[in-house]
Amino acid sequence: MSKFPDHQPPTGNYAGDVTAKQAWSVLASNPDAVLVDVRTQIEWTLIGRPDLSGIAREPVYLQWVTMQGPNPNFVSELQAALEARKVPRDAPVYFLCQSGGRSKIAAIQGTGLGYSACYNIAEGFEGALDEHKHRNSISGWKVAGLPWTQT
Repeated sequence: MSKFPDHQPPTGNYAGDVTAKQAWSVLASNPDAVLVDVRTQIEWTLIGRPDLSGIAREPVYLQWVTMQGPNPNFVSELQAALEARKVPRDAPVYFLCQSGGRSKIAAIQGTGLGYSACYNIAEGFEGALDEHKHRNSISGWKVAGLPWTQT
């Protein structure tokens, strides 16, 4: 059985944790589903971005943290971005960061805005550290073989 069963029951703070492949499956099949990448501009540029062009989609890019620390405008920026895309309040919203920490907080914040299906991609874009303390080898969006691009 998977560590992240398909759309775990709500924990009280957000809808639950999913794998990158589970998120991709819903993003590819549900036109209302949204991916919100909460990493930094530097991460997007140097490490890469999820590529949803094959399913004619574009992620929402919002920095949860900036060079000055946690983004004090994150919640209002998230609300504005979701409203601009006319995301229904019950649409699946998947949050992605490096390894699942910031994205979990963002999923909780999204739930606080009234979006009832906010999920954390618990593996993140790069996954957990391996025995050599390196990422991109045991889990994550990239290791799952999902589309990504780098500028």
